[in-house]
Amino acid sequence: MRYALLGPLLVTDDRGTPHVLSAPKMELTLATLLLAAGRVTTKEQLIAELWSGEPPRRASAAVHVYLSQLRKFLAAAGDHEGRAIVTKPSGYLLRLDGAGYDVHDFQAHMRTGREHQHAGRHEAALDSFESALLLVRGPVLDGSAEAPGLSAFATWVEEERLDCLELSVEARTALGRHREVVSLLTGLIAQYPLRESFYRQLMLVLYRSERQAEALRVFHSAQRVLRSELGLEPCRSLRRLHQAILTSDRVLDLPLAG
Repeated sequence: MRYALLGPLLVTDDRGTPHVLSAPKMELTLATLLLAAGRVTTKEQLIAELWSGEPPRRASAAVHVYLSQLRKFLAAAGDHEGRAIVTKPSGYLLRLDGAGYDVHDFQAHMRTGREHQHAGRHEAALDSFESALLLVRGPVLDGSAEAPGLSAFATWVEEERLDCLELSVEARTALGRHREVVSLLTGLIAQYPLRESFYRQLMLVLYRSERQAEALRVFHSAQRVLRSELGLEPCRSLRRLHQAILTSDRVLDLPLAG
């Protein structure tokens, strides 16, 4: 079996057949258990996630029903012995017990990529970061994750995905793939105009491609956007980079730092 939570919730059996939950409350129940895979989730935590602090009078009974239905669903997806969801005195525990889980795989790829990047193995680092990015299939639960814990998880996933994109850009830059990086960052800035790190990376790669004037225009573009949207000036690191480009500081000729 394999669980996938980096996008629409999906359970895949050993034959690769996908199993999808159609009932939103059951989907939320499984997603909440997955977030704490290997740890106990209390009934109170489940109720808080399912009804966001406004539970019905028979919430406890409803949780029992959802868990019973989930056990049947997981049995059809490959948990034939009913071992995945375990009832404990303090709540419920989802055991992966050898099942795959995309969140763990994503974290493993990120760790490996950072290790390769730190050691200067940029091609291997890029492979790891691209493998991580492929696991993110879209917004968590199709963007409907309004429960407190799942909403926080969705925010974490998006931030990790953006960090992974930044790291992949650094790996490409270290490999000298400047034209590819310029195109990628131009698109990312259009999509995330308030993320200053993308402006920083674009300025640096343009400067190293002997396009100093364009690098300076990127800074002024960032300045306009930040002033207009937030009433703020660019962050200190972006201002320092702008000054370094103006003076052709030789430190900019060093490889991009991780």
